[in-house]
Amino acid sequence: MFPRISPDGKDVAVGITEEETQIWSYDLARETLTRITFGGTLNLNAVWSPDGKNIAFRSLREGPDGIYSQRADGGGELQALTTSEHTIVPMSWSPDGQVLVFVEVNPATGFDLWVLPLNERKPRLFLQTPFNESAPRFSPDGHWLAYVSNESGRYEIYVQPYPGPGGKLQISTDGGIEPVWNPMGRELFYRSGNKMMVVDVASQTNFAASKPRVLFEGRFLPTPATSPNYDVSPDGQRFLMIKEAGSEQEGPTQINVVFNWFEELKRRVPPAKK
Repeated sequence: MFPRISPDGKDVAVGITEEETQIWSYDLARETLTRITFGGTLNLNAVWSPDGKNIAFRSLREGPDGIYSQRADGGGELQALTTSEHTIVPMSWSPDGQVLVFVEVNPATGFDLWVLPLNERKPRLFLQTPFNESAPRFSPDGHWLAYVSNESGRYEIYVQPYPGPGGKLQISTDGGIEPVWNPMGRELFYRSGNKMMVVDVASQTNFAASKPRVLFEGRFLPTPATSPNYDVSPDGQRFLMIKEAGSEQEGPTQINVVFNWFEELKRRVPPAKK
């Protein structure tokens, strides 16, 4: 669940549930799995540091909900980055490696966006409204945050300057969740049902986005929340998706993770054959 490709494109961090949910690293070349986390019963939402040396993730251990950091090779000591009495989920690392943005689920205010400067580890509120904001992602240049909000009555994709000030720009036009930037910085992807959508973006001075268009369509495993349940390769040319094992008629009793790579991502790709 929630696969994340390493910055060098060689490994995938993913949450795998058996009796417990742990973070594993999948070596794409050698096709081997290496377990990264060992403590706690629920470890999810792995986020690679920009240099690929560390992975931040949510973990349920004894005590309050927490965000932790572990070396990507599984070595070294576990570091507690921040804890909360509420559910907190890491979402994105800033390109300079100095800030981690996360979501806090507060029964009083809903889903709110927080930032954690890693040099001082004192969380700061970034966005809190009467609605739910979630799935924040730093742009490749670190100057913008894409996120989802249901302020319109349904989830749509928005972009807001970081650290601000400045207003937001609505990106999606017909609903959307799971925003992911093209690492090359020229596009922003999101999902709308079975459709993968894309907008062209420009952010040299003011942020500008094109009209959304369908990139491809397929029956891939949707997210159980609003966080991306897919990822994009560092060169922006391939997608990593999850498919459910077995046929729909048979009604599979378990879900297996299958990494389905597209050979080439073009500007316009016809819908996948069913």
